Amino acid sequence: MIEENKQKFLEIFNTYVHREGAGKLLEWLETTDFFTAPASTKFHSAYEGGLCKHSLNVYERFKKLLEMEFGAELEKHISQESIALIALLHDICKANTYKVEYRNVKVDGDWVQQPFYTIQDSLPYGHGEKSVYIINGFLRLTREEAMAINWHMGGFDMRAKAGSYSISDAYYTYKICPLFHTADLLATYLDETK
Repeated sequence: MIEENKQKFLEIFNTYVHREGAGKLLEWLETTDFFTAPASTKFHSAYEGGLCKHSLNVYERFKKLLEMEFGAELEKHISQESIALIALLHDICKANTYKVEYRNVKVDGDWVQQPFYTIQDSLPYGHGEKSVYIINGFLRLTREEAMAINWHMGGFDMRAKAGSYSISDAYYTYKICPLFHTADLLATYLDETK
């Protein structure tokens, strides 16, 4: 399943993303654990390969929401390249972040070592903003793409929890932002498991 999801990811990316620097970004991605990493430590898709699968789930949800919202006018609002970039790379910040550790757990009266995921973030730059930072190191995002990725966590973003109104301003200004946040939510809570 991991290899199948990786090939699907690469097929979508290579079909739609032709921006200068895209090849270098994929080369870098291959040096990371992006295709084998979990999507979280314990919340959703917390299994090997979960991050890539989550990205594909979000891509499918995002396409459906955009088609529902814009219909035949879709291409006037967003390109297929932007859809692929935003959805497939929104959580690139999680590459090389999760590590496996072990803890003792009692099973049938015996203590056994059981693996679990922890976070070791060597680039503590945030979440959505970290993804934008990494991507922009390889290719240039449009402002709308950057906003959608940056604010994809919606009200779960620590900046929003702290009272920042920037998310609201971004959602009013860039109409794809709330659609993308919704796609991420739907994929997380309807398509995936803990």
